[in-house]
Amino acid sequence: MDIIKVLIVDDSSVIRSIIKEALSHSNHIEVVGEAEDPLVARDLIKKLNPDVLTLDVEMPKMDGITFLLNLMRLRPMPVIMLSTLTTKGADITLQALEIGAVDFIPKPTVQELMATQDSFREVLIEKITQAVKIDQKNFKLSDTLANNKASDDISNILPFIGVKRANHLVAIGASTGGTEAIKKLLVTLPSNAPAIVITQHIPKTFSLRFAQRLNENCQVEVHEASHGQKIKTGHVYIAPGDKHLEVVHKNGALFCTLSDGKEVNRHKPAVDVLFDSVSNLADNVQAVLLTGMGQDGAQGMLRLKTLGARTLIQDKNSSLIWGMPGRAHAISAHTMESPLTEIAKHILDYASLSRVNMQDVLATNCVESTL
Repeated sequence: MDIIKVLIVDDSSVIRSIIKEALSHSNHIEVVGEAEDPLVARDLIKKLNPDVLTLDVEMPKMDGITFLLNLMRLRPMPVIMLSTLTTKGADITLQALEIGAVDFIPKPTVQELMATQDSFREVLIEKITQAVKIDQKNFKLSDTLANNKASDDISNILPFIGVKRANHLVAIGASTGGTEAIKKLLVTLPSNAPAIVITQHIPKTFSLRFAQRLNENCQVEVHEASHGQKIKTGHVYIAPGDKHLEVVHKNGALFCTLSDGKEVNRHKPAVDVLFDSVSNLADNVQAVLLTGMGQDGAQGMLRLKTLGARTLIQDKNSSLIWGMPGRAHAISAHTMESPLTEIAKHILDYASLSRVNMQDVLATNCVESTL
């Protein structure tokens, strides 16, 4: 592996030192420079040609969003945001991901770092190592953002005749790149779309703002899931960033259940927990794995497939990181593989089927996945 050159951009000398020390534990990463503000960073990028940037979301002289917009126009490259765990920090970070930042990591306080130093170091190194593998096409600023156009277009809403089966459910899992992938999927869904439950690897503060931002741009109603909340058609429920989301079937209806159990696959919420919770409903479930680092959700998807669920994975070309869907593909947990732009249509087409012809489509998809 070639040495990965990293430029640290942060106005705090303490944070810069923390990041530099953490990255010194990797033989494949070299910190080639540090910048206390975006103006210094701009000159160092030209001089040092780094492979990856770590960028503070709140910067002096030029805010992080303005700097990122300019960077993605002029010198697209992998950027990992260092984010404060506040509502303001969440908004800025989610905006940065829309612009083209590939990932983020919560900025630790000195006290937090004392308790979680090894964990912070491991996650940061992993994110930087994965960032350099991403195709450069993913860093280019979209025409919508470049021209300051509204992203929600009513003409993009897919037609849908409605769900023909009671309690039909779509369960979605995602990680790195997932906030944008989920947004692109949900904004095309009509208000009568099937009920959707989502586990996205994201901090607690971010999950609430993520749900609120989606709700402002979608025809479906998007919530951060709450314990005991009834699951309804036309609604989407996103796991809080600090709880596992599960689904229970009670008195003929489905409900969200939140649990504070141990991490699964190093995550809470975990996709495998969500997928396993719908195993008793498998023949009426569509399980979807979108872009993400790691393997969370792959084994749960395989178990659902064996129980008769329809299982879809995002294809490699449209995934920011083909970790989770790639792992599902490797163990043949999927019945269908699809570009992100076509997944919403596949979901709606399948949801409109009755139970009579549902099994025929499942059988066809299983044959397709083995070709």
